[in-house]
Amino acid sequence: MRIQQDFLQGAAGRRRWLRPRWVAAVIGIAAAAVAAFVATDSDSGLTGPRALTSDEANRLAITRFRNYQAGGRPVTITVPGTAGTLVITGSIDYRAKLGYGVVHGTGRDTSSDGLLEWTATTVLVHPMATTPADAPESPPASDWYGRPLQTSGSSLDSSLAIALSLGSDRPDNAELLPQNGAVWVGQGRLHGHQADVMTGSNARATSDTAGAVRYWIGSDGTMYRVAATVASESQPVVIDFDTRKYVPVRPVPALPSTR
Repeated sequence: MRIQQDFLQGAAGRRRWLRPRWVAAVIGIAAAAVAAFVATDSDSGLTGPRALTSDEANRLAITRFRNYQAGGRPVTITVPGTAGTLVITGSIDYRAKLGYGVVHGTGRDTSSDGLLEWTATTVLVHPMATTPADAPESPPASDWYGRPLQTSGSSLDSSLAIALSLGSDRPDNAELLPQNGAVWVGQGRLHGHQADVMTGSNARATSDTAGAVRYWIGSDGTMYRVAATVASESQPVVIDFDTRKYVPVRPVPALPSTR
């Protein structure tokens, strides 16, 4: 079956999202920050970097733990690409380490559109001739195809891995964060929330991360946005939270074997 071959073998063709083109450029941290600031709700300035205050370090240390405490968060993941942008809208269960959503292409054809469910090691895809605006609460019972999640060379897979890694069952060590290069960069309003922008350590979930990851964090440590530059693209991956209502993630009825 041709469509199954495209998804499982990564063949070039109408299912190009499983094998994004490589871009041999790695941009600097400042460029990622500027691109991410463009999309804030109000004008923001990069007045940093400067050292974190004790309060800022503590908020950065608990921000992934906040996601775990919440159980799950609604997400919008914007994935750059030379053929156009992919936008994934859905939810992540940070306790089960499971993501689910619908994928739409922007500035490209619809060959990549469909449903997506993923773990730290596996990507499951469900092609759809007509893709809904939101993923159905109950995943379809059949026609899922699986493959291993790539840890480098794919902006899509790197984005999925980074998004899934943004929850932790314990806070990070606030004292070690500044030693590992975390700094305060600026602040502004995002999705109606006042947020401080701080850098953190590179995403541990993927070897494709090219620079420090930036976090938009509220006064209580809530994470509102993450922007990360991946080596396979010249623009940052942007992960937004709380842009819609959280829908609990349900595993697909029958997980296919992967190759």
